[in-house]
Amino acid sequence: MSFASVYPLYVAKVEKKGRSKAELDQAIQWLTGFDEAELSGQIAARTTFEDFFGAARLHPSASLITGVVCGVRVEAIEDPLMRKIRYLDKLVDELAKGRAMEKILRA
Repeated sequence: MSFASVYPLYVAKVEKKGRSKAELDQAIQWLTGFDEAELSGQIAARTTFEDFFGAARLHPSASLITGVVCGVRVEAIEDPLMRKIRYLDKLVDELAKGRAMEKILRA
């Protein structure tokens, strides 16, 4: 599955809850280490999640992302790729729920 196919769903989810695409991009860039151009390039290239996270420089504080996504505790997921995908899902959920950016970015 490509990251680009899911990205518009993330945008729709956060915008529906009154948050912006810019805030979503900020959270994704924090997690992945991508800058704006790199993130746009990943979307344009329609990279798979595996390649997307393979190119990412995961934030050192990403392991502080905990909680439940789709009924599964993020910190209990053993597959490294799936854990990274769920980290991203959790950030999107927190953004959509109105959590402050400082808390989302584990500042």
